Amino acid sequence: MTSLDRKDASPATRAALAAARASLPPDDGGDFRLADRGFIASIPDADIPGAWSLKPYDFLGGEATPTVHPALWRQAQLNMRHGLFEVTPGVYQVRGFDISTVTFVEGERGYIVIDPLTSAAPARTALELMRTHRGDRPVTAVIYTHSHVDHYGGILGVVSPEEIAAGLPIIAPEGFLKEAVSENVLAGNAMSRRATYMYGALLPKDARGHVDSGLGKGVSGGKVALVPPTVSIARTGERLVVDGVEIVFQVTPDAEAPAEMNFFFPKFRALCMAENCTCHLHNIYTPRGAQVRDSKSWSRYIDEARDLFGADSDVMFASHHWPRWGGAEIDVFLRKQRDLYKFIHDQTLRLANHGLNAPEIAEVLRLPPTLASEWYTRGFYGTVSHNAKAVYQRYLGWFDGNPAHLNPHPPVEAGRRYVKAIGGPDAVLAEARRAQAEGDYRWGAEVLNHLVFADPGNAEARNLQADLLEQMGYQSESGPWRDF
Repeated sequence: MTSLDRKDASPATRAALAAARASLPPDDGGDFRLADRGFIASIPDADIPGAWSLKPYDFLGGEATPTVHPALWRQAQLNMRHGLFEVTPGVYQVRGFDISTVTFVEGERGYIVIDPLTSAAPARTALELMRTHRGDRPVTAVIYTHSHVDHYGGILGVVSPEEIAAGLPIIAPEGFLKEAVSENVLAGNAMSRRATYMYGALLPKDARGHVDSGLGKGVSGGKVALVPPTVSIARTGERLVVDGVEIVFQVTPDAEAPAEMNFFFPKFRALCMAENCTCHLHNIYTPRGAQVRDSKSWSRYIDEARDLFGADSDVMFASHHWPRWGGAEIDVFLRKQRDLYKFIHDQTLRLANHGLNAPEIAEVLRLPPTLASEWYTRGFYGTVSHNAKAVYQRYLGWFDGNPAHLNPHPPVEAGRRYVKAIGGPDAVLAEARRAQAEGDYRWGAEVLNHLVFADPGNAEARNLQADLLEQMGYQSESGPWRDF
């Protein structure tokens, strides 16, 4: 038997997921109605050769299998909605063609494109779908909401180099180019490797492999470009008229991205919240690797957007997931998203000031019922656990004050010593099997980790650890946790 022999859910996993199902909020189908609202058309299976397809996810029909957390399964079904949708007359989105969403705003002469996806082919296909159903009009401007690659990389799918050279406006928050280069180049190799795990790129697409990333299905393939912006937005309240459409901007640096902005369209009474508000708990720290985000500022910007634009907004949309309609619904959503990041920030610091370290805080911190009762605050992408550790890291760093942790041995040397202290490889394996039999997969994986680092050639240890990690993946509500 090898690590490639994928297992079914164990009794302990089945019990854990049954308990998880019993704890979920009520589901009246409201999110599915929101995700389907305004649908116009799509292409079969959102299939874009060489770049993207939802066909491999056909297994997501029906009830969750015993190898997938029921809440993640539900989110995965929602992220299967694809095609062109009307947000409000004059504002349209193509969703489900990438992990992110591209938005088209109808101007006087053509289309303003917001966030042209990760790569060129999906962006081009989305524009073709828009032109098919809303008219063959030119792209008159591009807006990048922020400095993550899935919001700018596909620009050459919607505009040509010649159009860019001719002065097509490309609008972005101040600092966009610096942050895009910093995040995707300076640590690019390490971050790309880790992103391969985080988004399940090498996993089979099935109920024992990759099912969803929470934020969307996954990341598209193909040609990626970084075209510098021509217009930078530096201050909140700044206004532009783009192709006859007025836009009011709110800059939100150091929130979900180091350079990011929300904006409001008075003509359409439509608020774009970029990636600052999506239909789940986002990452304060992303497991692919990036600077820890400022959850206190993040919360404050959401509150500021509510104050600036909330009363005038009939619809709110973002760069992932589906919109929300109606002033009352938008207000509740913004308040709870605001409170979500502020709660994790404040309570992490409260517990730290009481003497708990990051793992201890992550183990005990839970959302209050007012937040835990909403589907759009759940950890499909970020988790309370690793976000609490991120807040701790931002304020207090990696060191927890315990001098034994100042200069520990690195994994290989520590592993050799642990294996010897436990009594050798057979004793480690026996302890891991005991943990497996008791359903304590966290401990089994941890103790085996020492043996795997001490002796990477020990196939029995590697395969047993793989089995334990697999069960932990099945139990994970977070798509990235599952994929890792």
